[in-house]
Amino acid sequence: MIPVILSGGSGTRLWPLSRSQYPKQFLPLVTDNTMLQETLIRLDGLQGIAAPIVVCNEDHRFMVAEQLREMGVTAQAILLEPVGRNTAPAVALAALAAESPDELLLVLAADHVIVDMPAFHAAIARAAEAATADRLVTFGVVPTGPETGYGYIRRGEAGAWDNIYTVDSFVEKPDLATARGYVSSSDYYWNSGMFVFKASQYLQALERHHPEMLAACKHAYASSRRSPDFVRLDKDAFTACPADSIDYAVMEKTDRAVVVPLDAGWNDVGSWSALWEVTTKDGQGNSLKGDVLSVDTHNSYIQSENKLVAVVGLDDMVVVETDDAVMVSPKSRVQEVKQIVDLLRVAGRSESELHRKVYRPWGYYDSIDLGERHQAKRIVVNPGAKLSLQMHHHRAEHWIVVKGTASVTRGEEVLLLTENQSTYIPIGTTHSLENRGVIPLEMVEVQTGSYLGEDDIVRFEDLYGRTES
Repeated sequence: MIPVILSGGSGTRLWPLSRSQYPKQFLPLVTDNTMLQETLIRLDGLQGIAAPIVVCNEDHRFMVAEQLREMGVTAQAILLEPVGRNTAPAVALAALAAESPDELLLVLAADHVIVDMPAFHAAIARAAEAATADRLVTFGVVPTGPETGYGYIRRGEAGAWDNIYTVDSFVEKPDLATARGYVSSSDYYWNSGMFVFKASQYLQALERHHPEMLAACKHAYASSRRSPDFVRLDKDAFTACPADSIDYAVMEKTDRAVVVPLDAGWNDVGSWSALWEVTTKDGQGNSLKGDVLSVDTHNSYIQSENKLVAVVGLDDMVVVETDDAVMVSPKSRVQEVKQIVDLLRVAGRSESELHRKVYRPWGYYDSIDLGERHQAKRIVVNPGAKLSLQMHHHRAEHWIVVKGTASVTRGEEVLLLTENQSTYIPIGTTHSLENRGVIPLEMVEVQTGSYLGEDDIVRFEDLYGRTES
């Protein structure tokens, strides 16, 4: 059985912590591990599990690779989507990448929480039995209440396997009264978005019900560019692919769909209120993370990333502080945070996309000051890593080494700089930076010029395949 980890999505409902270039699946929201890493951890103990296939946005490829490396996991493939096209094409690509057409695929989202591992593993074992018999299996979460934020699955008749049912229908997110009726009937489950099926059966179903999607995926995969770490799908072919979910494209149309009930403490952590539900709370019902002081505050989620956050007299509230934003909302209205992200995008503000600290394949930079014609960054380069050979049309740069040793290419020169030494990169000069040491290289970069945007980069050589971007 091959785990297929879907690591797409922008996570806008968990802004300001989750952003489109650093979404929730790459964050340690519930434990010290990221949600992607927790998805891999919960596979431990399953019998017959192969190395995973990960499908992710091309912009997230280095975060995926690094988080897998930290876990000691080597993926069969990391498939890079140049654009998002929802889950049905993503899984089709994974099915095409599987070594055997009769291999079972266990499709998991990278941003779910599951508490009861034995129950989860038992449900997978039941699903595998039905999938081996050519059924397309989904997991229906036994509801704990009338949730209006989830879609539902209505079960049909009992199947040929214990505690597995045919799928009667998929239902959109209901209003509260309808959700209460679903829960009281015991015939409805929350739609988990997790599946088990043979690669061949999924592709056959897609051929039958959405042939143009399968044709586009085959073209994009056949025309992909492969490196030791990634499979880059053909952009034009994949952009032409229709966008749709597995539910709409296949599961609602096939007569082979069955549902396995899952009662394992599942949560998709789709909002700040959902995160509050799965985190540890104090005696007043508060989930407090970071440097937080609270007085007369109850049933609230308060998170500080950098500064002391002090709250007084709050009830059922969410307060989240990051290095460049603070978000405050009643727990009952946290779904509306997406409207803030929309406003930021309309205004062209970077806070919708990036944190002040931006991760790169070589390390990260933190923009510590920004003025009209200057910007200061703290740069950390990992041991053995190297920035691209590049130049800028509109800015000059001053580099000061704070810790470690920097190998600097500046035009035709190669310089070796140690702590407290510096250099100047004039406008239009080709340059590169490398850490040949065994400890992280820390530097302060001061940029000066008429334009300081990140798109003022012309790359000539790059270890990470970015010369075309």
